[in-house]
Amino acid sequence: MVGQAVQRAVARADLQWHMIVPSSSQLDLRDRDAVRSVFRETKYDLAIHCAARVGGIWANINAPVSFLADNTRINLNVVESAYEAHVPRLLNMGSSCMYPKDYHRPLREEDLLAAPLEPTNEGYALSKLMGAKLCEYISRDSDYRYRTLIPCNLFGPDDDFSPERSHLIAAVIVKIHEAMQAGGDSVEIWGDGEARREFLFVDDLADFLVDVASRLEELPSCLNVGYGADHAVNEYYRLVADEMGFSGIFTHTYSKPIGMHHKLLDSTQATQLGWRVHTAIEDGIRQTVRYFRERVQ
Repeated sequence: MVGQAVQRAVARADLQWHMIVPSSSQLDLRDRDAVRSVFRETKYDLAIHCAARVGGIWANINAPVSFLADNTRINLNVVESAYEAHVPRLLNMGSSCMYPKDYHRPLREEDLLAAPLEPTNEGYALSKLMGAKLCEYISRDSDYRYRTLIPCNLFGPDDDFSPERSHLIAAVIVKIHEAMQAGGDSVEIWGDGEARREFLFVDDLADFLVDVASRLEELPSCLNVGYGADHAVNEYYRLVADEMGFSGIFTHTYSKPIGMHHKLLDSTQATQLGWRVHTAIEDGIRQTVRYFRERVQ
């Protein structure tokens, strides 16, 4: 999703970048030799690392070994191969999961590693922390500018709408769509729906990423990039329902896991570097629902 958005952002900015964007079927990032070969074949000016094995709460709970092991291999292979090939600049995509569980709000960059992680996605978070630290160590005593952006939850075109891997907004769209197709009048929400989440339309992040790519020396080692406000899970369900024309009811299953109760990011440093939100949540949901109806359903 982020990679596709970056390509759209480059086109919007009319930049004459020559981009090499291998798909997962073309390049298995868990294969160290294959990744090294890609970096050795071409002299790159910049690497943008947004690949990961991702999934929602249920996927993380059911496959903690692969979420830790696969993502650790991916991060090591990409960052180390870029370093060995003397790529001077690298933008690494982090995750708000890197922050401690239910820590104070909003979360600042210095809060990383300050307390235990959320258990439901600990493996994924550990792999992301390792990748960020590796970038920090490489940049500490060299001319390499390797930086990590930590976005809040993302959504938009090219999101993953599969039941096993989808995140909140994509999952809500699918659940409401299926209920409407089946003529149902209710949709299940895990927990009480009061957990709060911060979501950002992916194209806004991509525009900022492309903007800062040429001035990475101005960025700290890790930089939060968030929407600036969070909403309860119940609110996201209502926003999607309104957009899709669903008039049924929502039920709650209190035995299901909900993850962290809140994880709002403090994006003050990014704002000082020119970060601005351009797409309101309602507009982003409208565009995502349209994408889903045109491309997925």
